[in-house]
Amino acid sequence: MAQNNQPRVLTVAGSDCSGGAGIQADIKTITVLGGYASSAITALTAQNSLGVWEISTVPAGFVARQMTAVLEDIGADAIKIGMLGAADVILAVAAVLEKYPDIPVVLDPLMAATSGDRLIGPEGLEALKAHLIPKAELLTPNIPEAETLTGLSITCLDDMKKAASVLLKLGCRAVLVKGGHLEGEQITDLLVDQRGDEIFTGKRIKTRHSHGTGCTLSSAIAVFLASGLPLKKAVALAREYVVKAMVSAPRLGEGQGPLGHNFGRNLTN
Repeated sequence: MAQNNQPRVLTVAGSDCSGGAGIQADIKTITVLGGYASSAITALTAQNSLGVWEISTVPAGFVARQMTAVLEDIGADAIKIGMLGAADVILAVAAVLEKYPDIPVVLDPLMAATSGDRLIGPEGLEALKAHLIPKAELLTPNIPEAETLTGLSITCLDDMKKAASVLLKLGCRAVLVKGGHLEGEQITDLLVDQRGDEIFTGKRIKTRHSHGTGCTLSSAIAVFLASGLPLKKAVALAREYVVKAMVSAPRLGEGQGPLGHNFGRNLTN
């Protein structure tokens, strides 16, 4: 860890010009929770609460160069990975991670924006499964992402457990299957590793202001892991932070509005 004991988190993800998701949400989350945020930008997006209008990708070699520049100087106690998109970017990121096997990686396998816009193609999906998931300390798919990665239909907790088992076989050390897409008044998330599973439940928050929840959750987990907390505790605190951020949403935008990230400073106290 950094000499000043501030946990360092490198986020590798796309930019969201509206500030609700991606690099912007990651940096807000990491900073509010007491970490030092650095970044490697994989894509520029023209988006807002209504959707993604255009994506301009960053060359794979330059993504890798950003990561290397940070890791060789600032360093990192955890790495959060979000939107990658193209297969060559995924391979470039995996190659950099190969040089830093001791840094825990939280991988949010982002395949679609909150609006439903697709962010990864078939070649990228295969590269993700073969080269990046095996390097993850934690994989954090939502239900549609878990279905895409496993080919399974997920409609209940038992299905989530089956999917998590399949995902573990891809090589990651733990999986958090997020159950927000299932119906019901309660949201159930399932954390599974080789030692067993942990079920997290909470009351569903009925709001359209949920843009960036996945980015925010994975970044929060990363900063708590970087702080030295065990995985279960990191997930529990991160879920609490996301709930507070949703409740305190600034009510911006005409569609899926952003969260209120300015909460959570004292969650570890």
